[in-house]
Amino acid sequence: MNAWQRYHWLWHVLFVTDYVATVGLLSVVHASPTQWLVSFSALTAIGALYVVLGRKDPEGWQAGVFGALVLVLAVVAILSNAAAGLALFSVCPMLFMATPLPVAVLMSVPAIMAPVLSVLVDQGADSPVLNSLLPMCVMFVVFGVCIGQWFTRVVRQSEERADLIEQLEASRAEVSRLSHEAGTSAERERLAREIHDTLAQGFTSIVTLLQAVESEWDDAAAVRRHVALAGRTARENLTEARAMVAALTPAALGAGTLEDAVRRQADRFAEETGVEVVCEVPGPLPALRTATEVVLLRAAQESLTNVRKHAEARHVSLELVAAEGKARLTVRDDGRGFEPGSADGFGLAGMRARAEQVGGCLSVRSGQGTTVVVEVPA
Repeated sequence: MNAWQRYHWLWHVLFVTDYVATVGLLSVVHASPTQWLVSFSALTAIGALYVVLGRKDPEGWQAGVFGALVLVLAVVAILSNAAAGLALFSVCPMLFMATPLPVAVLMSVPAIMAPVLSVLVDQGADSPVLNSLLPMCVMFVVFGVCIGQWFTRVVRQSEERADLIEQLEASRAEVSRLSHEAGTSAERERLAREIHDTLAQGFTSIVTLLQAVESEWDDAAAVRRHVALAGRTARENLTEARAMVAALTPAALGAGTLEDAVRRQADRFAEETGVEVVCEVPGPLPALRTATEVVLLRAAQESLTNVRKHAEARHVSLELVAAEGKARLTVRDDGRGFEPGSADGFGLAGMRARAEQVGGCLSVRSGQGTTVVVEVPA
C-alpha cells in the first residue's frame, strides 16, 4: 500500500470538516430561506455524490460524470449564496482527484470564479466587494492550478514508486527462487558425485569380489580371502555412508592424513585386483583445506576405479606432491588407454567439476596407458 492509499482517509476528514463549516457559515450569513435551501441541497448532493462515487476513485466516463456533476452543484450552491464558496476547499481537490489534470484545470476555473458571478448577480458590477473578491479569485485560480499540478504529480510518483516496489519485490522473490533451485541443483550434483565416488565404487568392488568367489569356489583359501575383502569393503562403505549422513566428510580422512588415505586406497586396490601399485609421496604435504583433500582423495578413488573397470593394466602408480603453492595428484597406468573424448563419463566429469570448485584443474592423457593429473591450490 503506497502513501496515497495509506493516508487517503485524511481527505474524508477534510471534506466532512469543510462541509460542516460551510453549512454553518450558510446558517449565519443573511440570505433568504430559498437561497439557503438551494445552497444546502447542492452541498449535500455533492457530499452524497462523493460518498457514492467519488471516494471509490472513479475512472473513465464515471470520473467525467462525477466531475461535471460536482462542478454544476458547486456553481449552483455558490450562485445561490456566495458564502458557499467555502466549499471550494473540497470541490477543487475532488475535481483533481477524479479527472485528468487538463480537465480538472478547466473545471476548477469556473468553480473558483463562481463567487464573483454570484456577487455580480446579487449586487451588480458596482459592488465594492468585487474590488477585493475578483483579484482574490484570480489568485486562487493560479494557486489552485499550481497546487493541482503538484498534487497530481505527487500522486503519480507515489503510484509509480508503489509499482517499482512491487516489481522489486517480485524480482527479489524470483531471484530467491532461482537461487534456491540453483543451490538445490548444485547440492544434488555434489551428492551424486559423493555417492558415485564412494558407495558406488565400494559396491562395484564387492560385486567383483563375489564374482571372483564364484569362479574360485573350489579354492577355499581364495574364497575366504575374497569374502574377507568383500566384508571389509562393505564395512568401509557403511562407514562412508554414515560419515556422509553425519557431516559429508570422507571417513578415510577422518581416520588419518590425506597421505594415509591415499595409501590405503592404493593398498586395497592392489589387494583386490592383484595389480602392482606404487604410491609415492616424496615429501610432507602442507596443511590443506578439507575441501581440497576431498578433491584429491576422490580423484584417487575414481582413477583407480577406472583402471579396474577399463584399463586392464598390470602396473599403476600414484604420486602426491606439493610444489609452488599447488598440490598435485598423478595416477598412471600401463593399460590399453582410450580415445580422448570417448570416455567423458560421469566419473571424469565429476573429477573435473570437483577440481574446478576449489580452483583447480584436471588433465587426462591417454595412449599407451593413461595419465590423470589433478592439480589444486595448496
